[in-house]
Amino acid sequence: MKLSRTLLVVPAAAAILFAAPGAAFADESVHVQLDALNKSGASGTATLTAMSDGDLKISIRSTGLVPNSPHAQHLHGSTAGMDFHCPDMSADKDGNGFVSTEEGMPVYGNIFISLTAKGDTSPKSGLAVDRMPAADAKGNLSYDRTIPAADLPDGTIAHLKDLHIVEHGIDANNNGKYDMDALGESTLAKSAGLTGIPEEATDPATCGMVSGAAVGSVPVGGVATGDGSTRHDPMMAYGIGGLALLGAAGAFAARRRLGRQ
Repeated sequence: MKLSRTLLVVPAAAAILFAAPGAAFADESVHVQLDALNKSGASGTATLTAMSDGDLKISIRSTGLVPNSPHAQHLHGSTAGMDFHCPDMSADKDGNGFVSTEEGMPVYGNIFISLTAKGDTSPKSGLAVDRMPAADAKGNLSYDRTIPAADLPDGTIAHLKDLHIVEHGIDANNNGKYDMDALGESTLAKSAGLTGIPEEATDPATCGMVSGAAVGSVPVGGVATGDGSTRHDPMMAYGIGGLALLGAAGAFAARRRLGRQ
């Protein structure tokens, strides 16, 4: 009798384990290779670790970024099976040779988590420049933070392999700082009637996907695999993440104006 009960328990346990094949288990780590976007010359690596208590530990090491400058960075993607991914230069719809935030977001998705150095990590902090990590004098960026389970959006741990990282901030004219000489003002800010924000500060510099993320996702809602969920309707993907960036961009402009007084 004891043997028969054991034989029943084993398959039942296996059924529970495999009922959610996309779930991440305690202390599971996934790795991301950050590759350059917009000819930034930047690169890096990241590790995302699902802790046993449900927290998410993030570690990023990047090089080749704009020195002594803040770099907005985020987890992008979806927990609903949408097939977002890193863009290539075909996303450059206006043909200026650079992929802007608006052009990239339909491909890599809305902000899922803002990777700030402190404080809020929601999409509302998408461009909270004063709380984003800054590169050092050599353009190196080191970031370590553990986000409590209570602050994570629903589905984060279960769909960790479907998320990816984007870092923003480029130096298009190679003068070691953000300015408007090469690309002018940020089109993201202009769309909200804001002035004084360089396009260089908001354009993506690196993007990296978790290994196997693309093939692990099952697109839903008529999304074509490998084509980005809203490539043909940028305004759908822009959504909350884009509005968060616009709001933060306004705060950045206000800080710039106060600094001149």
